[in-house]
Amino acid sequence: MNIDSTHEDRALEKKYERNLFIFIAVFLGPILAVMIVGGYGFIVWISQILTGPPTS
Repeated sequence: MNIDSTHEDRALEKKYERNLFIFIAVFLGPILAVMIVGGYGFIVWISQILTGPPTS
């Protein structure tokens, strides 16, 4: 095994990890947060249509 090849492998791995972190932090996290909160709101809305408000 060549020292240069292991150094290149580490550099590629760091680049891959950085790109993955940016994808998760900038795109995936906010999209999932909006979907989860929106989905919960939708479930509450539909349940209130079917069963009425909590006070009735």
